Amino acid sequence: MSYLNVTEVESAVLSLSTAFPSLTRLIELPERSVEGRRSHALAIGAESVAPKDSVVLTGGLHAREWGSCEILVHLAADLLEAYQGHTGLAYGGAAFTGDQVQRLLNELDLIVFPLVNPDGRRYSQTVEPMWRKNRNPAEADGDPARIGVDINRNFDFLFDFTTAFAPTAGPRVSTDPLDEVYQGPRPFSEPETRNVVQLLEAFPRTRWYVDVHSHSEDMLFVWGDDENQSVEPDMNFRNPAFDGRRGLAGDLAYAEFIEKVDADSAALLAEQFCQGLHRVRGRTYTPMSAFHLYPTSGTSDDYAFSRHLVDPDKEKILAFTVEWGKSFHPPWNEMERIILDVDAGLVQFCLAAI
Repeated sequence: MSYLNVTEVESAVLSLSTAFPSLTRLIELPERSVEGRRSHALAIGAESVAPKDSVVLTGGLHAREWGSCEILVHLAADLLEAYQGHTGLAYGGAAFTGDQVQRLLNELDLIVFPLVNPDGRRYSQTVEPMWRKNRNPAEADGDPARIGVDINRNFDFLFDFTTAFAPTAGPRVSTDPLDEVYQGPRPFSEPETRNVVQLLEAFPRTRWYVDVHSHSEDMLFVWGDDENQSVEPDMNFRNPAFDGRRGLAGDLAYAEFIEKVDADSAALLAEQFCQGLHRVRGRTYTPMSAFHLYPTSGTSDDYAFSRHLVDPDKEKILAFTVEWGKSFHPPWNEMERIILDVDAGLVQFCLAAI
């Protein structure tokens, strides 16, 4: 086996929905990609009379991070087969009992969207392996080097980073279409980004969101724009009084507010993921806030968590980003091991979330 192409990822999702009709619901995302591709997600969970909370898992936002799709497809297949067969799961040294699998799917719905950016993945796998963005030519002016938007900079969180951040902060985002971290002309300008938002809207009881990326062997939690603090609530991303101060480490001018209970819960769940992953074969991932990787804006995780602060009628979503492995295209035999690592971490994460 090797990395799945775009057609194979879609086929895997459709096949799982067909093979496990009582445990799955196939979701067709409302918007086609720029090149006209349809995308599907899979809702996984046992039927329940009472409403259940959801975990939304996305992958493939960045085209070159091939293994993210495989991680989520394998996780879905493993959970469905184990639940239907009343068996446990074993990932190297990490084992989960049949009762744990039953509890997970009885008490939670997992919404698995393995491939957010199909056009970019196809281009990465067939033309330019290190391609990161989607394939939107709208801002290219006929220059192939200017094609595409970074999906994970296109969400509505501090999108006007030139105003929001300190001049010397250097967040990893750009207004230049030539840049691989080009944010796009406006928030949610891309159909792929809007599909993620629609998925969150379709499952209003979503309480956790995990976006699977590569690479650095980390489990990141919000925030990504600055260091976290739980003392000064007025010091927050919505307050223009702090524009021009965000994004600097170790300073006293700004840190992003997060309620202590949320900060503690996010850190605990990130640690649980890392512990589950470590049990497989001893790999050590680091749980930390996304800012400590590098400052960013417009990311999926910060957007997902910020939704309830912008609109109190929306559910609070604790949001995370997995950064698996140490390269974008590890040899397949190593990718197989990474799949086991991350899937064990995600199972332990979900069990801890219940």
